[in-house]
Amino acid sequence: MKAVVIKEFGGPENLTWTEVEAPQPAAGEVVVDVAAAALNRADIMQRWGLYPLPPGASPYPGLEVSGRISAVGEGVTGWQVGQEVCALLTGGGYAQQVAVPAGQLLTVPEGVSLTDAAALPEATATVWSNLVLAAGLKAGETLLVHGGGGGIGTMAIQIAKALGARVVTTVGGPEKAALAKRLGADETIDYRTQDFADHGPYDVILDVIGGKYLDRNIRSLAPDGRLVVIGLQDGLEAPLNLAELVFKRLSVIGTTLRTRSKAQKAEIVAAVQQHVWPMIESGAVKLVVDRTLPMSQAAEGHRLMEAGGHSGKIILVDD
Repeated sequence: MKAVVIKEFGGPENLTWTEVEAPQPAAGEVVVDVAAAALNRADIMQRWGLYPLPPGASPYPGLEVSGRISAVGEGVTGWQVGQEVCALLTGGGYAQQVAVPAGQLLTVPEGVSLTDAAALPEATATVWSNLVLAAGLKAGETLLVHGGGGGIGTMAIQIAKALGARVVTTVGGPEKAALAKRLGADETIDYRTQDFADHGPYDVILDVIGGKYLDRNIRSLAPDGRLVVIGLQDGLEAPLNLAELVFKRLSVIGTTLRTRSKAQKAEIVAAVQQHVWPMIESGAVKLVVDRTLPMSQAAEGHRLMEAGGHSGKIILVDD
């Protein structure tokens, strides 16, 4: 089979579509013949050498796929060869086949194509685990989503609205502002000309930026507010005003999906299947896809994502 291999850490030119050994299902796993895989920021960090792999993870990038089950390992029940699925991965999605723990499989939602389903597992699991399970977002609260035009942002806006929250989001330009409004955002803030801290307070902030945003995030939270940091696009360190944290009773939560245990991921995936899939199938939550590229053009997909001009998800399909 073929997979996208990182030849050495660095730019997109280091991604190559080449022959590799096909996976075999271990106990509790299935093998999925990949129809499509979706890009995530973590893939870019991995390519640069900034995202250490968890033990046992595939060295190939790719955290979510869709496809058909081609083999079932010992002890797996409830899944059959030939069944169409999408899956949350620890890695290895940019490939023609991938081995997946059965607990990380999802059905393909009704009304969603097999190709588009590849862009659902990571975004939905990230948003649900952080907004609901970690931050406890409630109806009537105000959420600030940083980066409302990206894959996580477009999903967060919709799920939060479906939960009854008021949603504010930062965007880069009028086109992404218009998209966010169509998805249900109550207010958009162009981060290039406006300061989101002037538009608070917020009960929950979902932050993919890190770094320079920390101080303003803390200042703009309401009492008992929760900041959830899930990305580090703008650096790893920043000063923190502990007095603000203490006197406003704030919580700062840092999370990532990739390093969670199989059991934890299975719990999150089960919650997504139960709570988010009905939102998708009813039309309350829609997938936003920027474009689809052949798997062999993964480098181009990375260039587009790093340039930041895309809206929603970029999907790779098997050549």
